[in-house]
Amino acid sequence: MTAHPSAPARSTAPAPPAGAPAIELRGAQVRFGERTLWDGLDLDVAPGEFVAVLGPNGSGKTTLVRVLLGLQELSAGEVRISGAPPRRGSPTIGYVPQQKALERDLPLRGRDLVGLGLDGHRFGLGLRDRAARRARVDAALAAVGGTAYANAPVGQLSGGEQQRLRVAQALVGDPAVLLCDEPLLSLDLAHQRTVTDLIDARRRTAGTAVLFVTHEINPVLPLVDRVLYLVDGRFRIGPTAEVMTSEVLSELYRTDVDVLRVRDRIVVVGAEHAGAHCHPDGEALP
Repeated sequence: MTAHPSAPARSTAPAPPAGAPAIELRGAQVRFGERTLWDGLDLDVAPGEFVAVLGPNGSGKTTLVRVLLGLQELSAGEVRISGAPPRRGSPTIGYVPQQKALERDLPLRGRDLVGLGLDGHRFGLGLRDRAARRARVDAALAAVGGTAYANAPVGQLSGGEQQRLRVAQALVGDPAVLLCDEPLLSLDLAHQRTVTDLIDARRRTAGTAVLFVTHEINPVLPLVDRVLYLVDGRFRIGPTAEVMTSEVLSELYRTDVDVLRVRDRIVVVGAEHAGAHCHPDGEALP
């Protein structure tokens, strides 16, 4: 629905053929029994593009991430990542999960957590390459401002510091595609800004395509090129200004939904629950 922005310099990760999308879905469908999460989904994400995926719980946002990670097969249609079918542990993909607190006594240092981004798909670089491996990890830590706690036990770090390390883990393999599944949950506004800035810097400097699943668009609103909004098997794809409207969301939710713009924020008001106006995702609005 919109022209892709010009891509910055490409990553050294395996790249798609010239002119090919970093992420490509054609007629994609996912069904669980009698329930269809989505059907007929066509989506191209260009290198360097930032696409936000929105929708209520159960709409298939995380399932889409699992499809792209090679953990969930499509019921119908085709999917390609950098011109090839997705597969588990692909070095082409970096993955940033939800922020979840780690056990305080976990025997893992910051650099160990980041290093898993290499070991997960390469089974380690081998003892003879320890220096090269360490250099890769150190560079990833420096890129997210995590050098100071590289050797600290991860369980004793703050939630924001742990999430920085997860971003470093996702980037250490130099991916062409970055999949982010609710990476801002449980983070305060300052740490949300830090994480989104790190991800935005990566896609601008390395041309990494970003698919960013979130309940709340406002923390990434200035960064988003397009939105994919999923609701009960229906979806709409396009620029934020075209998708985040009262008309479009009312059509998707099949009920009256108001989209308000207050200063630089988007406020979505749906049905009333317990006397409070709520976001259709179920999040109470102030």
